Amino acid sequence: MFMFLIKKAFFDMWDHFLGVAMLNLGFIALLTIPILVPPAVVEFSVALAFLSQAAGILLVVVYAGAVSLATRDMVNYQRPEFGKLIEYLKESWKSSLVFGAILIGIVIVLWFGVPVYAGMGNLLGLAAIVFLMWALIIWGISSQYYFPIRGQLDTKIPKIIRKCFVLFFDNTFFSILLAIGTIVIAVGSVFTALLIPGITGLLIWHHAGLKLRLLKYDYLEENPSANRRRIPWDALLVDEEERVGKRTLRGMIFPWKE
Repeated sequence: MFMFLIKKAFFDMWDHFLGVAMLNLGFIALLTIPILVPPAVVEFSVALAFLSQAAGILLVVVYAGAVSLATRDMVNYQRPEFGKLIEYLKESWKSSLVFGAILIGIVIVLWFGVPVYAGMGNLLGLAAIVFLMWALIIWGISSQYYFPIRGQLDTKIPKIIRKCFVLFFDNTFFSILLAIGTIVIAVGSVFTALLIPGITGLLIWHHAGLKLRLLKYDYLEENPSANRRRIPWDALLVDEEERVGKRTLRGMIFPWKE
């Protein structure tokens, strides 16, 4: 199943290559705010530098929420309409702001908490740091599902967060593999200055991961007595494999010649 996920995510991105690059240009433009503005204003006010960085992060996350709905369309074999981005923005901004606020909250806790606990110089301080690190790891892996759940399953923020953790603990090994893929895509994007696959490629990866994983729950709902550890992925993925189809290098580069 995981190997097919790699194939599907790759071709979902390839089939919308230009669109992915254009959406990533939006990310690149917005990222200049939290990266360039704080150093420019920190001489005048540390508080202003922090606020500008926080505002920049929130703008990027809100934009990511709208792009997430566009990548949902890509994963569902629909051609996204860029004219819908404003509509998607209106639809997703609240949940995106909450996600951004959580990110900023985590940064603040780590920024102030780790030095304090490290300065305690005792076992309690060490235990607190270990707890923070594990909480960060669990949230980091679970949060991969946040935007896909918002796009595919639920729009209520408390339920989105709860389902993030449910999916992580019920699919721990898969979630870790998804996180490894996230790291690989993120590192690879550095070499293209975030243009390809970029953050849009990450959202495609996460949406494809959730879409395929939900097939497991559809199967268990139809077969409540089935063994949860023996999911017939070959049978469940038949339709998806047909939709993706067989690809050749020539067909990828020159589709009109196929």
